[in-house]
Amino acid sequence: MKKTVCELFAGVGGFRCGLNHITSIEDTNKKERWKTTWFSQWEPLEKTTQWAHSCYVNRFKTCLDLQGNDTTNVDINTVKKIDIPDHNLLVGGFPCQDYSVASSLATSKGLEGKKGILWWDIRDILETKKPAFVLLENVDRLIKSPARQRGRDFGVILACFKDLGYSVEWRVINAAEYGYQQRRKRIFIFAYQNNTKYARKISKNIKYHLSDEENLRSLSAKKVIFSVGFFANSFTVACLKNPKIKTAILPDEIGEVSSSFYFEFENSGLMKDGIIYTAKTEPNYVGNQITLGDILEDGYVSETFFIPKNKLYYTDKNVKRSDETKERLPVEKRKTWQYIKGGKKLPRKSKEGHSYIYSEGAISMIDTYNKPARTMLTNEGGFSRSTHIVEDRRTGEIRLLTAIEMERIQGFPSDWTKEAVVDGKIVEVPLNKRRFMMGNALVVNLISQMEEQLSDIFEKE
Repeated sequence: MKKTVCELFAGVGGFRCGLNHITSIEDTNKKERWKTTWFSQWEPLEKTTQWAHSCYVNRFKTCLDLQGNDTTNVDINTVKKIDIPDHNLLVGGFPCQDYSVASSLATSKGLEGKKGILWWDIRDILETKKPAFVLLENVDRLIKSPARQRGRDFGVILACFKDLGYSVEWRVINAAEYGYQQRRKRIFIFAYQNNTKYARKISKNIKYHLSDEENLRSLSAKKVIFSVGFFANSFTVACLKNPKIKTAILPDEIGEVSSSFYFEFENSGLMKDGIIYTAKTEPNYVGNQITLGDILEDGYVSETFFIPKNKLYYTDKNVKRSDETKERLPVEKRKTWQYIKGGKKLPRKSKEGHSYIYSEGAISMIDTYNKPARTMLTNEGGFSRSTHIVEDRRTGEIRLLTAIEMERIQGFPSDWTKEAVVDGKIVEVPLNKRRFMMGNALVVNLISQMEEQLSDIFEKE
């Protein structure tokens, strides 16, 4: 089977870099292992320059649709799906802001949110172009959303795949637990048409139905999840003794899934012929661990990244929390990193006027060299608890991460987002845009590791 790819919600090309093992900018001059026939990247919040798309085009050039038009930088909802070039693998980190880790589950909107509905464009492409294989990425909260009806959103997605003749495997993967440089937990979804050789291989291991009570914990589903499936071969898991396999049947109608389906999905599983098999797995990795210290720059860093000492601490540096239940600290003290990352007790009022004490725990103020980076968000570099601040290797002073370090945390080549093509000219990308793009990206290393298994599957089709 030809290794042809369509990359949706492409960002700056994380899937493409991973599939083609691009580790330096010079690698873009080499012949790619996987041919990208079309991609789509459009950021509705960008009113002037589409920076991510411009970065992507600078590294890979563009792709025309079957009508000879460049539709790679328009709202995917407006693209005629029949005009998308054929491909055997559809990939994408579909937008997840409506149920991301940056907001609480209780306030998330899931598939009902403005970006959650983009799932239906993926579904339309699957129905129209019928790619044999699909690899998607999202926040791990997807399997639990929305809060009022746990598992509904993921159930709808599985039901769509079922109706279109696909089986699905999934795994929640924390990149750091497999030796990589970021503690970033994401769900990966691998789907395949039921008429592929790979699907027939998997079917041999699914021998029971829910009515077969004696075999609910048999080796059939366990074997796929723990040893022979796509993710089991890509990222090994521990061999647990008698792991519990939870099962459920998807309703026949998607509308019924949307209105009444409720299920507690585990971090691994598969869906075959409308039957869900899911189990909790634990990583089994033995090897080197890449840490934040391994990817930090050790040369000269511009003074613009350094934090003034009066912005670091407002009191003794050993103070880890503040109690403002009786009196708020002055504004200038609250505008320090010690305060924003420290524990807090604050008086607050609910919408109904009820008074309560809000508590927040402390986190490490300065990120240490000997651990992988924490999850990087789109507000990286801003004055927030989630922003990384580190001790500069050369000077010992405290600073923010550089753009290169953020790229390395996501597994991109250094300076991958430094330049973009805007109106036919190569221009330098603003730092805040580079930060946003990296916060939106995926860990490229994970895709590179999956590529070996994907290549093996395609060679056998």
